[in-house]
Formats: sequence, structure tokens, C-alpha cells
Amino acid sequence: MKVSLFITCLSDALYPKVGEAIARLLGHYGVLLELPTVQTCCGQPAYNSGYWDEARATAKTILTAFDGSDFVISPSGSCTYMIHHYPNLFKDEPEWLEKATQLQNKTYEFTQFLVNVLNIEDLGAVFPHKVTYHPSCHGSRLLGVKSEPLALLQSVKDLELVPLPFAEDCCGFGGTFAVKMADISGAMVQEKVDHVKETEAEVLVGLDLACLMNIAGNLRYRNEPVRVMHLAELLYEGVKRA
Repeated sequence: MKVSLFITCLSDALYPKVGEAIARLLGHYGVLLELPTVQTCCGQPAYNSGYWDEARATAKTILTAFDGSDFVISPSGSCTYMIHHYPNLFKDEPEWLEKATQLQNKTYEFTQFLVNVLNIEDLGAVFPHKVTYHPSCHGSRLLGVKSEPLALLQSVKDLELVPLPFAEDCCGFGGTFAVKMADISGAMVQEKVDHVKETEAEVLVGLDLACLMNIAGNLRYRNEPVRVMHLAELLYEGVKRA
């Protein structure tokens, strides 16, 4: 099967090790990822701000980039769900609507692909640390990614998984929300970090780099020693340790 990596802007520009971790983990199971270099932003910032024409132009680049892929996987629930908006963007353009629907049906968030397509929950990883998990809003509420990351974490040897109080509360990032409503956003992430501290976890893990970036920023601001990781990074580190 031809599997392509939708790297997303944040992973490509700021967290390239997440994409590398995904590629190396899947390589263990014979899945060789392709990375179409013409891919760009999914269009979510423009879409959420009401600039739908600009979002359509960006979306066409994504649709073209992954047209020949059997599966497309992404390290972001937020960007993955943006692709679910594509059919609505192209409802009046039949040719692009068909491409948008096809892409929606073959695009998966990383843990969805690992657990639901490859049927893998235990990678043989070892991670002897106390870990708490933040479920991002788009991934858990809109994509419905809830059991998959927990199944993967619970299969990691020596990992102590500690529930995060009020885990489903938003971290406060919300893309343009953090800019337009900075004071409210700051209060929300402050509260999120308070709950992370309650767990006494050494590591906070999640699936969406925007959320993790926001939480990590507040942790650094408060000089808290909690390590923040994408789940793919944790699993890859654990596989190397095994």
C-alpha cells in the first residue's frame, strides 16, 4: 500500500522529530512512508477565520499532493479533521468534491492508523516514567480518537499512566483564538498546567502539536520540569529503549 505522511506545518517547521518518529515506527512494520514535497498548510487558519476562498486554494494543493495515496496519516488531530471540512468547501465543484471525499475517507490521525488499520497496540516499547495524557479537542471530540492513544500507552512496559484531572478541558490554544482572545487563552492554559502539576507526572503526552506547544510554553514560563512529548516520540523512544 502507498502510505503518505501529511506532516503539517508545526511538525515540519518546529517539531521534525515527530515525523521522523512516525516514519521509523511504521518502518518496523514494513510501511515505507512517502512525503510529497508539494504539500502545504491544510488551510485551517484561513477556514476558521472565514477566508474560505483562500482555504479552497490551499486545499487544492493538499488534494493534488495526496491524490495517488492509498492512505494518508498525520500527527495532528486538528489538521486531520480539517480535511473533513473539504467536502463542504467544494460542494459546488463536483470534480474537486470527489477528490475531497476520497481524501477524507483515506486520511487518519497517527494512532487511528496504527490501531485501527494496522491492528497494532503493543509496539514492545519500554518507558519507565510517570505519564499523563492530554486529549486534544479536535482529536477526541471531532475525530473520536479516544481509546486508541490510551491502548498504546497502556501497552508500554514500565509506564505509569496517571489520569489528568479535567482532561477534556481545552488547553486554550484554539489557533486564532489564542490571538484574538489572548487573556482568556492564557487563563485556560494556566488552569490546564495546574492540573498537569496535580498529577506529579514527569511527562505530558498528547496527539496535537499545537496543544502541546501551548502547554509546554506555560510550563517553561513557570519553570516546571515536566517533559512534553507527542505520543509518537514517546513510543519511538520506548522502542529504542526496549
